[in-house]
Amino acid sequence: MSSGDEDLSELNAAACPTVHSLDAIGTQWRLNVLHDLQEGEKRFNELKRSTGASSRTLSQTLDTLTEHGLVDERRAEAAPIAVYYRLTEKGEALQPVFKELEAWATEHMDLSDHTA
Repeated sequence: MSSGDEDLSELNAAACPTVHSLDAIGTQWRLNVLHDLQEGEKRFNELKRSTGASSRTLSQTLDTLTEHGLVDERRAEAAPIAVYYRLTEKGEALQPVFKELEAWATEHMDLSDHTA
């Protein structure tokens, strides 16, 4: 292996945690759900309205976030049955990251074409 290849391998190893993190949270729908759940526990239909995701997309997104340990699901026993979602401790730990990303985007990106 050439010296250049070794340098690239070292860079990839150093970036691995970042790449792995973005793989867990880095889709439009996952970021929207994680952002919305920062406000607290929400029902499925509340998340559907606030994110604009279809039922199928939201369900898949919540399943993935649950698998990654970022979101918990709670089923209410009373009729009608309701499913609630909230951030886990691991998911809540992302809040400072989102605040920093927001600050970075405000400073460095043209957000005039985007709505909040």
